[in-house]
Amino acid sequence: VQLQASGGGLVQAGGSLRLSCAASGRTFTSYTMGWFRQAPGKEREFVSGLRSQDGNTYAADSVKGRFIISRDNAKNTMYLQMNSLEPEDTAIYYCAARLGRLALSGLRMTMHYDFWGQGTQVTVSS
Repeated sequence: VQLQASGGGLVQAGGSLRLSCAASGRTFTSYTMGWFRQAPGKEREFVSGLRSQDGNTYAADSVKGRFIISRDNAKNTMYLQMNSLEPEDTAIYYCAARLGRLALSGLRMTMHYDFWGQGTQVTVSS
């Protein structure tokens, strides 16, 4: 599968953005999907994930209550609605996919994803 992330930009603290991740292929529903981010000088970190086996969603503690992950299977697209953005959310955001199931412990780890989008920059000004 090929992934194309979009929707990043510059926003003031407290604002909102919605990221999109468009996927190619006809088996989109079979993929576990995730959003990760990487700030300058830091490792790539898990933001939110959506499991293929049950549709359950999970979010990192730092974004719980502010970010919402979802998918539209008819459009082969995953979204990340980001609200109440903070300067600490500034990073390049990547979408990722893995064919099949993932346990919760694996959902948060970059090594378990086989496909990555190119990243989209999110900058939050204070």
